Amino acid sequence: MTVEELLEIEEIKNLRVLYGHYFDMGDLDKFLTLFTEDAVCEFSLAEYGGDWVGHDQIRRGYARYTDRPAYASLHAVTNPWIRILGPTDANGRWYLLDLNTREGAANPLTLFGIYDDVYRKVDGRWLIARTRIDFLWPTRDFAGFRTPGVNS
Repeated sequence: MTVEELLEIEEIKNLRVLYGHYFDMGDLDKFLTLFTEDAVCEFSLAEYGGDWVGHDQIRRGYARYTDRPAYASLHAVTNPWIRILGPTDANGRWYLLDLNTREGAANPLTLFGIYDDVYRKVDGRWLIARTRIDFLWPTRDFAGFRTPGVNS
């Protein structure tokens, strides 16, 4: 692995970390800057509304979850597994620990999952082109690897 590839991976790590911060803050304007215009957010569980394609659908979809105080939940992502596939293409997987930080919450755990992402570099900047979450707990809906090259 080259130093340049390591720098690209660090930029992608920062992208996924900002996803959690902006979403948990409830700042959808900044949040949307992390996605390509044609991005797809995939949710296999019906309660999350299926797939959201493009900025308008992504904004409407996530807006349902930002009508709470800032940082009422924390999206903690760990164990990044990022692959640079070419100069403008990469993919990765992350563990998600979604924590409920509302005062008086009986259970601080909301869900555990795995993000499966496809990244695209646009105008010199890495963005999320596709993201899918596999749910592991409390409901298990795990489809396995979907991004090319990540399981090899």
